Amino acid sequence: MRLPSALLLLLAGPALGSFYDNPELDPISETGPPLDELKQKWDSDWSFTGISTFAHLRHVKCLTAPYDQFDIAIIGAPFDTAVSYRPGARFGPRSIRHASARQTPYRAFNHRAGINPYLSWPLILDCGDIPITPFDNALALHQMSTAYLELNSRRALSYSNPPSHKHPKLVTLGGDHSVALPALRALYRTYNQPIALLHFDAHLDTWHPGSYPSTWSDHPGSQDDFTHGTMFWIAAQEGLIRNTSSVHAGLRTRLGGSDYGDYANDDTQGFLRIEADDIDELKPSGIADLIVNKIGTDVPVYLSLDIDVLDPGLAPGTGTPEPGGWTTRELIQILRGIEDLNLVGADVVEVAPAYDGSGEETALAAAQAVYEIVTSMVKRGLKERGEHSKVVKKTPGKEWLSSGLNGKGRKVLEEAKERVPGRDEL
Repeated sequence: MRLPSALLLLLAGPALGSFYDNPELDPISETGPPLDELKQKWDSDWSFTGISTFAHLRHVKCLTAPYDQFDIAIIGAPFDTAVSYRPGARFGPRSIRHASARQTPYRAFNHRAGINPYLSWPLILDCGDIPITPFDNALALHQMSTAYLELNSRRALSYSNPPSHKHPKLVTLGGDHSVALPALRALYRTYNQPIALLHFDAHLDTWHPGSYPSTWSDHPGSQDDFTHGTMFWIAAQEGLIRNTSSVHAGLRTRLGGSDYGDYANDDTQGFLRIEADDIDELKPSGIADLIVNKIGTDVPVYLSLDIDVLDPGLAPGTGTPEPGGWTTRELIQILRGIEDLNLVGADVVEVAPAYDGSGEETALAAAQAVYEIVTSMVKRGLKERGEHSKVVKKTPGKEWLSSGLNGKGRKVLEEAKERVPGRDEL
């Protein structure tokens, strides 16, 4: 015999009541443990856990949180419809974040720089991605320019003199390289002066839009002037970048035509060109010295790093790969050698994970580059704040080179000194 529904509810009432009246089973406690205790227990991630933000940093959708302040922000620009060859860089921000998983704030001491950038003075956030249309490049450029200006115009959380602390610093995860143009437009308006450009790339990216001739260029509504190879030409025409203290580094691309005409066009924009082959003679330290001497340490600098500056054997996941690039280790050494520059913004672009290997080599290199750039921003801030003492001095790590060697080892050491002039510390 089936009991009526009302009778079932009546009989079930006491049972349900006894369950929720039992203090041992009550899921809602009026007095829980202190918040600090809960954070100590549960507010930590392994490299393979948690939501995928860059380096496990706190995520705030900064463009919809206008009153949130920060000092440095990671911001994604998933845009790739201005490329000239292989697309796919719109997925770059996601892949770089995923590859940064082993960078946790509690395991991020940079032994080359002597600081942990994620446990130092600034508040660093992952601000998510700029929503960018993939259907209209003119609208996309407007969206990015507006977003960058909104974020750059805020007052930094740790604002203090000198004025370089007034505004937060953005590090963009690209996206194709054209995302640098809206970033430069925003910085020009924020700092009211042209910005020095440090450009790591296999390609010039200062090409006149007419370098890609087309009978359709004059068609009404044409947007082909704005590409990932013309954005610095446009920036120079708009007066956004300094024409006496900007640098290309890592160049090795083929040029147009049958002469050096592309270089002549580049010369009018005032760039120092450092070719990839120059590292054979100058070494990473010499490349870094050239950059610092050209730019100086006082002017505001935007660092734009196309991942194709690396050799495609080490970073295949990119849209326009060029053989003969630098190694990841060489790039890291150069980035550490320029840490005195006054970086006010940066990007790491052209990561296209569809062409990467199963070990996400390109994304890993990009995540490391972001880490080094953020380290430089933080270390420069320590210097400006008069907190040099917080930089940990590197302890000697080459005792084995001068002690405990047998006769054969000493001979090898002496030969190494002869082969590498200036390395007397060996």
